[in-house]
This record gives sequence, structure tokens and C-alpha cells, in this order.
Amino acid sequence: MNKKRRVYDKQFKIDAVRFYEESGKKLTEVENELGTGAGCISHWRRELSEEKDEIFRGNGNMTEEQKELARLRREVEVLKEEREILKKVVGMFSKPSR
Repeated sequence: MNKKRRVYDKQFKIDAVRFYEESGKKLTEVENELGTGAGCISHWRRELSEEKDEIFRGNGNMTEEQKELARLRREVEVLKEEREILKKVVGMFSKPSR
């Protein structure tokens, strides 16, 4: 039996955390009321407290810092390839002709 994973939007997550914090109810009660999985709200609370600027980006959506790091890594790979090509060219021209 395959269970389909539910996807919650950013506003739902924020509202769910706020509801839990203001309700005074147990975490499991709130999760049951809202129909979320066990541990979802506590995970969302942690994300909210850690990543204020870029909360709930979703899978595949990188932060600006991650985008810059990926760009720099690509650039380093290109530079390494160019250096190897230059080494081969210098090697070809520096050998004495026969």
C-alpha cells in the first residue's frame, strides 16, 4: 500500500505552528486535528526558528548562498578544464621537433 505524501504550503505551515503555540494543546492533538503527520509541526517550528528569511523553500529551491556556491563550483570546474588544455598545448610546443 503506497501512501501519498501530502504537501503543505508555506502559509499553512506558519498557521499550524502559530495555532499550536497559541492553543495550549498537546502537539499530537494539534497534529491530529490538522491531519498532519507525526512530527510535522515540531519540524516546522524548528525551520521557522532557524531560517527566518528563507523558510519553507521547498525541495530544489536553493538559498542565495547555495546558488552562489553552485555557480562557483561550476566556474572552478571550467577553469580546471581550461588549465589542463593549456598544459597540453604548452607541452606540445615545448617538445623539440624531430
